[in-house]
Amino acid sequence: MMKNTLPSFAKCLGAVIVAAMTSATILPAQETAGKTSLRILCYNIHYGQGNDGVYDLERLAEVIKAVKPDLVALQEVDVMVRRSGKVHQASKLGELCGLKTFYGPTQHYEGGLYGNAILTNLPVSDVLIQPLPYTDATPELTTYPRAAIAVTVTAPDGKPLRFISTHFQHNVESDRVNQAHAINELFAAGGDDLRSILAGDMNAIPGSEPVNLLLTKWQNAIDEAAAPTVPSQNPTSRIDYIFYRSMGQFQVEETRVIDESIASDHRPVFAVLKLVAE
Repeated sequence: MMKNTLPSFAKCLGAVIVAAMTSATILPAQETAGKTSLRILCYNIHYGQGNDGVYDLERLAEVIKAVKPDLVALQEVDVMVRRSGKVHQASKLGELCGLKTFYGPTQHYEGGLYGNAILTNLPVSDVLIQPLPYTDATPELTTYPRAAIAVTVTAPDGKPLRFISTHFQHNVESDRVNQAHAINELFAAGGDDLRSILAGDMNAIPGSEPVNLLLTKWQNAIDEAAAPTVPSQNPTSRIDYIFYRSMGQFQVEETRVIDESIASDHRPVFAVLKLVAE
């Protein structure tokens, strides 16, 4: 059975908790005024656990800070979960990186919450937590609720821009297809001309139906070789992406998969998108 409603815990907690925000150091106006591009990072952090079995947020923060990002999309983020020491991982990473934090949980897990997050140094005017369709779990099939968190920021050119972090189902292809349709309907519908960047773990390789569906509405900021992102040690598959729209408003200046094999079971994806004046 397909689920299309907001998970019950999010209804109870409300938007204030769902979009938790930490204090941060924002770039002074004189440093952002001349900027013409955005530095974007997408990172599935494997709930803080590295390939050495150690939970190490400081190590993850160093990976994030090294690329000096303006916008970061995180997936598999624990908040007050027993397995990861009951730490608010989203807030802690924001604190360590000097960025504002917005958290979008998708489910309860071990006494806490699990989901997606966004870090940014840009002013934020709006936050949306949007559930995505998924198949209910059964004794024979393990599935998880899925969602997207989107923030509207003021870009360095003074105009609004939407940034989205999401994570598609890992083991049900039809869920990924439905989730791609939902993302297109939510953030790329006809008449929606807001500049948007979509980043996430799509659990789908280039050429698959979910990715091809996204490409009907989005451009893929991907290197020509489509470098793999998983597993982080000796990776073989590309499933993590940065997409953008609308046409003519962005120019890809750089895009690459970061060579980091220990901090998470995914390698992070990085892109620099130049803002093009209309």
